[in-house]
Amino acid sequence: MKSKIAHHIVLLLVLFFSTYTSTAQTSEQKALEAKRAQLQNEIKEINRLLFAEKKQKGNVLEQMEALDKKINVRQQLIRVTNQQSNLLNRQINVNIRSISKLREDLKLLKDDYATLIQKSYQNRTQSNRLMFLLSSENFFQAFKRWQYMKQYAEHRKQQGEEIIIKTNELAELNKELTEQRKVKEQLLAENIQVKNQLFKEIQSQKELLKSIRKNESEYAAAIEQKKKEARRIDRQIERLIRSAIASSNKRAGKSSSRFVLTPEAELVASNFSANKGKLIWPVEKGIKRQGFGVYADKVYPGIKHQNNGVIIATDKGAKARAIFEGEVITIFTNKTGIKGVYLRHGNYISMYYNLSNVYVQKGDKVGAKEVLGDIYTNRFDGATTLKFYLYRDTDRLNPEEWIYQL
Repeated sequence: MKSKIAHHIVLLLVLFFSTYTSTAQTSEQKALEAKRAQLQNEIKEINRLLFAEKKQKGNVLEQMEALDKKINVRQQLIRVTNQQSNLLNRQINVNIRSISKLREDLKLLKDDYATLIQKSYQNRTQSNRLMFLLSSENFFQAFKRWQYMKQYAEHRKQQGEEIIIKTNELAELNKELTEQRKVKEQLLAENIQVKNQLFKEIQSQKELLKSIRKNESEYAAAIEQKKKEARRIDRQIERLIRSAIASSNKRAGKSSSRFVLTPEAELVASNFSANKGKLIWPVEKGIKRQGFGVYADKVYPGIKHQNNGVIIATDKGAKARAIFEGEVITIFTNKTGIKGVYLRHGNYISMYYNLSNVYVQKGDKVGAKEVLGDIYTNRFDGATTLKFYLYRDTDRLNPEEWIYQL
């Protein structure tokens, strides 16, 4: 009796930990699958927005950056797929152990059930059961025997039901194991395809590097032009921000290098700050083409580039939209006709640059997602990109820390 109780306790513990492990792994598997889907979608968007046929005539600097981005994303995809495959291996091993354990338990149950059936067969007649009751020495003993017979019958029923449950569990686990093995095979096959694509892209990158090094002067000119344009935009942005701060504080009769906030502006700033990491994208859909901060050149790592905002590639005809409620404080147009819009959110400023048309005016109050203008499409390479910047007073902020999944 004690050995049976111990056996059941062990079984319950095994089932508990098996269920807990399975639940944790299922949650992890879902998270990995979501990440894999995100990376696959990002590769599709890179191909669509950065590698469309019309963009092949873009300069070598842009081609190199786009190719490097795709290689990085594909390497992430391989790592995530490997993690999924390893997790499936662990789940498969858990299920194999669980199936083995269930088969052992099922055999014990069937053996016990067979013994019960055999005993029942030996005492199968109604007269035998009646004689068993009538041979009691007193009413109390007869009642106890009747209870025993009733419990015995109930035990037989429970044993039969438990066999059915265990059999169904075994069938389900076998089905799950078959599905897991199919998924694993699919993941391995997909990973082989991704690795083949990665190999081709690395080869393309090497060939592009050779062509660049044959024309170093052209590449150096492209780098210098890019840096010059970035410095010009940065100076213009900071000059306009300082002007906006001075103008706002003058109206309030204050003098400061930072915005002097009214109670209303403080509330807007507080709400903006509270949404850090949750702000919407400044375009409906697109991909980050270049991130914030200092980064090494893809060809000559000794050369450093700096981006004070983020560059987002999107579709031709796409619109720039406000990331949060705010007020239009400045609209400017550079000498080539490219436009930019500044929105103020308390003492925060979001800036949308590289627009061909603007739909708002200085002083307008706008809400989140409100369209600000059309994003310019370069007529030479067909690229449609928005340059987005974020400031707190005159301090640069990293938009990637503020915009959700940027």
